[in-house]
Amino acid sequence: MTTSDEFDNLTTPLETSTSPALKFDVLAKCSTTKARASKMHLPHYTAHTPMFMPVGTMGSIKGITTKQLENLDCHVILGNTYHLGSRPGPELLEAAGGLHEFMSWNRGLLTDSGGFQMVSLLRLANITEEGVEFENPHDGKKMMLTPEMSIGLQNAIGADIMMQLDDVVSSLTTGDRVEEAMWRSVRWLDRSIKANKRPTEQNLFPIVQGGLDARLRTLSAHELIKRDSPGYAIGGLSGGEAKDSFWRMVSLSTDILPDNKPRYCMGVGYAEDLVVCSALGVDMYDCVFPTRTARFGNALVRTGSLALKQGRFKNDLGPIDPDCSCPTCKNYSRAYLHTTVTKDTTGCHLITIHNIAYQMRLMRDIRQAIVDDRFPEFIREFMSIRFGKTVPKWIISALQSVDVDLTAVDEKTGYSATPISDDFQKVPNM
Repeated sequence: MTTSDEFDNLTTPLETSTSPALKFDVLAKCSTTKARASKMHLPHYTAHTPMFMPVGTMGSIKGITTKQLENLDCHVILGNTYHLGSRPGPELLEAAGGLHEFMSWNRGLLTDSGGFQMVSLLRLANITEEGVEFENPHDGKKMMLTPEMSIGLQNAIGADIMMQLDDVVSSLTTGDRVEEAMWRSVRWLDRSIKANKRPTEQNLFPIVQGGLDARLRTLSAHELIKRDSPGYAIGGLSGGEAKDSFWRMVSLSTDILPDNKPRYCMGVGYAEDLVVCSALGVDMYDCVFPTRTARFGNALVRTGSLALKQGRFKNDLGPIDPDCSCPTCKNYSRAYLHTTVTKDTTGCHLITIHNIAYQMRLMRDIRQAIVDDRFPEFIREFMSIRFGKTVPKWIISALQSVDVDLTAVDEKTGYSATPISDDFQKVPNM
């Protein structure tokens, strides 16, 4: 697959920031929404944002080589410190010269701190001011993860961007525990900054917390800004909360965080979420969804997804998406994928390639629309294809907050949307 540089004719940054291991140049802004298109210069690669980062928890994406990821135009991939610290472990990674060398990847790497496991593996965790005591799922042994240990592991991994260890609580949690976790995360950030032995080679991003409480989110964001970090993450969301609450916390955070620093919304990967959050001013995303859903035989397309295990595809000789130029769509039919996805892993690997290609193309299209200052038109076209005439109300509300009204009739196309209460809609209502 070949790609073009959306920024060929843009050389003067509108906003810029320079840190020892990161330079961020905002090269275009949407004149209507909060969206912007930027270059993020990292030690190993210059990434274009808004961007989506596929998740390779153990330093690999199942069934995909790093060369294939390059060919699919992935700029940064994500690894998980908790899992990498357990296996292969910091000693082997240091001996190999870091994860880049170990996995033969010469582009950007971001490592999650391991804090998310405090929610996903809570029955195995004991949280104190010192850190988090885990039961290692690989061997059952107790493992203490402190801010200092998390940074030490990430220093050994050698990622371009490291995440602080934060006290993560479920987005559905309310009450004193949310505020306790927010302030603890600030204290753990200060310990993480002090523990970082490679500040000129690796970037440490703090994480805005505060649950669904606007006051706590505001306090958290302002506290983190005082540390003047290279970039900032928005965490503690995408955990089952109502989407109307989700977008409001994202927008509140981007309103406060610096305009000249990258903003990373953690755990976001649905196509409509990427479009909406880019309109709200987010630059970076990650999620297991595109690769995980591929392993169940689901291929991503502009109207949602195709469940290729279904019998209706058994005689369909067309590609997943006739407009997609990925190796899967160029060489394999829906019928072939239907046959293999129910029998062995070949079909799953091929759908994974397509799903990553879909995400990368979506992000390129978003960036190009911002550069051309036609992002509101892109949003309308995307939503009309994805949802048809009925669009979840949270999306309509989120976009109205940045002056894009899907309920108003478009003068050029005649399109308008009616809001529905459901957070998700699987099939477009045409």
